[in-house]
Amino acid sequence: MRTFTRICLAVVAGLIATACGSPTGTAAPKSDGLKVVAASTWEAAFAKAAGATDISVIVPPGVQHAADYDPKPSDLAKVAEADVVLYAPFEGFAGKLKEAAGSKARLVEVALDNAPDKVKAEVRRLGGEFGTADAAAKWTATFDTAYAALKQKVTSAAKDAKPVIVTQAFVAWAADLAGAQPAGVYGPQPPTAGQVAELAAKKPALILDNSAMPGGDALASVGAKRVVINNFPGEGLDLIQMYGANADALIAAFA
Repeated sequence: MRTFTRICLAVVAGLIATACGSPTGTAAPKSDGLKVVAASTWEAAFAKAAGATDISVIVPPGVQHAADYDPKPSDLAKVAEADVVLYAPFEGFAGKLKEAAGSKARLVEVALDNAPDKVKAEVRRLGGEFGTADAAAKWTATFDTAYAALKQKVTSAAKDAKPVIVTQAFVAWAADLAGAQPAGVYGPQPPTAGQVAELAAKKPALILDNSAMPGGDALASVGAKRVVINNFPGEGLDLIQMYGANADALIAAFA
């Protein structure tokens, strides 16, 4: 609570300074359209796919465990001007930011899961929230084509038609890129000794680890290749690019 109090005071000071006007005496122009603030690049990429064009991100790219992020005064300023704030349940700070900023923005929970069907459903839902349903529909059609091409590339690189894969729970979706169903799942916490023994018995070819919550080190004795999967899109907020990067990681492992 002390952190948020300090943030509030800093933002209030900033808003007072802004109210006094710029050196030229002209107000900064406001961009048209819905202002969306996303807790991380993950929600932001969903929003972009759904048709939003004015998107700000609270957690910078590279800080992937968003729940541990320490908000800055500039984050409150973003939220204060937002029409919609997107967050995931594990990012409880988003609601606190909205309250501290005194924003009238709508707080919209996003189901963060990169399984293709869930992504498309969430993008369509957000398109309805934003009034951009046509743009969301167009993106999902493009996504279907791009995902199918990536899956073809990965499965062609696999030595086995259906490779045995064990995976961290939050990146289990990536097994589908290799045309496989996970033979075993661990996490979200690092696997116990008993779980390691169970997963080793599956004789996996690949271990899919989560870049934001790595636990694969505990599986070093299993003897499978470890592939780090990243759920978070980069600065371009491009979901398809994120799938492409993970497809490349899988292909490299098969090679």
